[in-house]
Amino acid sequence: METGFIIFWAAAFVFFLVFEAVTFQLVSIWLALGALVSLLLAIFEVGFWPQLVVFMAVSIVALVATRPLVRKFFSNKVPTNSELDIGRVAVVTETINGAISKGRVKLNGTYWAAESVDGEIIEEGSTVTVVKVDGAKLTVKN
Repeated sequence: METGFIIFWAAAFVFFLVFEAVTFQLVSIWLALGALVSLLLAIFEVGFWPQLVVFMAVSIVALVATRPLVRKFFSNKVPTNSELDIGRVAVVTETINGAISKGRVKLNGTYWAAESVDGEIIEEGSTVTVVKVDGAKLTVKN
Protein backbone atom coordinates (compact mmCIF):
# COMPACT_ATOMS: atom_id res chain seq x y z
CA MET A 1 0.00 0.00 0.00
CA GLU A 2 1.35 3.42 -1.01
CA THR A 3 0.90 5.50 2.15
CA GLY A 4 2.41 8.65 0.59
CA PHE A 5 -0.62 9.28 -1.61
CA ILE A 6 -3.00 8.51 1.25
CA ILE A 7 -1.25 11.05 3.45
CA PHE A 8 -1.17 13.56 0.59
CA TRP A 9 -4.92 13.34 -0.10
CA ALA A 10 -5.80 13.25 3.61
CA ALA A 11 -3.72 16.40 4.16
CA ALA A 12 -5.34 18.07 1.11
CA PHE A 13 -8.80 17.13 2.40
CA VAL A 14 -8.09 18.57 5.86
CA PHE A 15 -6.47 21.68 4.37
CA PHE A 16 -9.48 22.42 2.14
CA LEU A 17 -11.91 21.86 5.02
CA VAL A 18 -9.96 24.14 7.34
CA PHE A 19 -9.67 26.77 4.61
CA GLU A 20 -13.42 26.55 4.05
CA ALA A 21 -14.13 26.90 7.78
CA VAL A 22 -11.90 29.96 8.03
CA THR A 23 -13.23 31.82 4.98
CA PHE A 24 -16.99 31.06 5.15
CA GLN A 25 -17.12 31.79 1.42
CA LEU A 26 -17.75 28.33 -0.03
CA VAL A 27 -14.59 28.48 -2.11
CA SER A 28 -12.90 25.19 -1.31
CA ILE A 29 -15.64 22.77 -0.27
CA TRP A 30 -15.66 21.33 -3.79
CA LEU A 31 -11.92 20.77 -3.65
CA ALA A 32 -12.34 19.00 -0.31
CA LEU A 33 -14.89 16.67 -1.89
CA GLY A 34 -12.49 15.93 -4.76
CA ALA A 35 -9.67 15.26 -2.28
CA LEU A 36 -11.91 12.89 -0.30
CA VAL A 37 -12.77 10.83 -3.38
CA SER A 38 -9.09 10.74 -4.39
CA LEU A 39 -8.21 9.66 -0.84
CA LEU A 40 -10.57 6.71 -1.23
CA LEU A 41 -8.91 5.83 -4.54
CA ALA A 42 -5.49 5.98 -2.88
CA ILE A 43 -6.69 3.63 -0.14
CA PHE A 44 -7.78 1.17 -2.85
CA GLU A 45 -4.33 1.53 -4.47
CA VAL A 46 -5.40 3.23 -7.70
CA GLY A 47 -2.50 4.99 -9.46
CA PHE A 48 -1.67 8.64 -8.85
CA TRP A 49 -2.66 9.97 -12.29
CA PRO A 50 -6.18 8.54 -12.10
CA GLN A 51 -6.43 9.98 -8.58
CA LEU A 52 -5.44 13.40 -9.89
CA VAL A 53 -7.88 13.22 -12.81
CA VAL A 54 -10.70 12.13 -10.49
CA PHE A 55 -9.80 14.93 -8.05
CA MET A 56 -10.13 17.53 -10.80
CA ALA A 57 -13.25 15.97 -12.31
CA VAL A 58 -15.12 15.61 -9.00
CA SER A 59 -14.16 19.14 -7.94
CA ILE A 60 -15.30 20.68 -11.22
CA VAL A 61 -18.53 18.68 -11.42
CA ALA A 62 -19.39 19.49 -7.80
CA LEU A 63 -18.68 23.17 -8.39
CA VAL A 64 -20.72 23.37 -11.59
CA ALA A 65 -23.60 21.36 -10.13
CA THR A 66 -23.95 23.18 -6.82
CA ARG A 67 -22.62 26.72 -7.23
CA PRO A 68 -25.82 28.23 -8.71
CA LEU A 69 -27.88 26.60 -5.97
CA VAL A 70 -25.53 27.84 -3.25
CA ARG A 71 -25.57 31.36 -4.70
CA LYS A 72 -29.35 31.36 -4.62
CA PHE A 73 -29.45 30.42 -0.93
CA PHE A 74 -26.66 32.75 0.13
CA SER A 75 -27.73 35.74 -1.91
CA ASN A 76 -27.01 38.93 0.03
CA LYS A 77 -29.44 41.04 -1.97
CA VAL A 78 -31.40 43.21 0.41
CA PRO A 79 -34.39 45.05 -1.04
CA THR A 80 -34.14 48.82 -0.97
CA ASN A 81 -36.88 51.05 0.39
CA SER A 82 -38.06 51.82 -3.13
CA GLU A 83 -38.40 48.12 -3.97
CA LEU A 84 -40.35 47.57 -0.77
CA ASP A 85 -42.82 50.34 -1.66
CA ILE A 86 -43.80 48.87 -5.03
CA GLY A 87 -47.24 47.30 -4.79
CA ARG A 88 -48.23 49.23 -1.67
CA VAL A 89 -51.37 51.33 -1.45
CA ALA A 90 -51.14 55.12 -1.07
CA VAL A 91 -53.76 57.84 -0.64
CA VAL A 92 -53.87 60.77 -3.05
CA THR A 93 -53.52 64.00 -1.03
CA GLU A 94 -53.37 66.36 -4.02
CA THR A 95 -55.09 65.57 -7.33
CA ILE A 96 -52.68 63.88 -9.73
CA ASN A 97 -52.68 65.60 -13.10
CA GLY A 98 -49.98 64.60 -15.56
CA ALA A 99 -50.78 67.47 -17.93
CA ILE A 100 -49.50 69.99 -15.39
CA SER A 101 -47.05 67.65 -13.58
CA LYS A 102 -48.86 67.99 -10.30
CA GLY A 103 -49.94 65.51 -7.67
CA ARG A 104 -49.04 64.10 -4.27
CA VAL A 105 -49.73 60.94 -2.34
CA LYS A 106 -49.23 59.80 1.22
CA LEU A 107 -47.50 56.45 1.67
CA ASN A 108 -46.61 55.09 5.10
CA GLY A 109 -46.89 58.55 6.65
CA THR A 110 -44.64 60.20 4.07
CA TYR A 111 -45.78 62.58 1.35
CA TRP A 112 -44.47 61.93 -2.16
CA ALA A 113 -44.74 63.67 -5.52
CA ALA A 114 -46.76 61.40 -7.77
CA GLU A 115 -47.73 60.80 -11.35
CA SER A 116 -50.13 58.31 -12.87
CA VAL A 117 -48.98 55.48 -15.11
CA ASP A 118 -51.09 56.50 -18.09
CA GLY A 119 -51.40 60.24 -17.42
CA GLU A 120 -54.98 60.03 -16.17
CA ILE A 121 -56.27 62.47 -13.58
CA ILE A 122 -56.71 60.86 -10.15
CA GLU A 123 -58.76 62.81 -7.65
CA GLU A 124 -57.75 63.68 -4.10
CA GLY A 125 -58.84 61.03 -1.57
CA SER A 126 -58.51 58.14 -4.04
CA THR A 127 -56.41 55.10 -3.20
CA VAL A 128 -53.70 54.12 -5.66
CA THR A 129 -51.11 51.38 -6.01
CA VAL A 130 -47.41 52.20 -6.37
CA VAL A 131 -45.92 50.69 -9.53
CA LYS A 132 -42.58 52.50 -9.70
CA VAL A 133 -40.30 54.62 -7.54
CA ASP A 134 -38.11 57.15 -9.33
CA GLY A 135 -36.11 59.17 -6.84
CA ALA A 136 -38.65 61.19 -4.82
CA LYS A 137 -41.54 60.57 -7.23
CA LEU A 138 -43.94 57.67 -7.25
CA THR A 139 -45.67 56.36 -10.33
CA VAL A 140 -49.10 55.06 -9.38
CA LYS A 141 -52.14 53.45 -10.91
CA ASN A 142 -55.77 53.72 -9.90
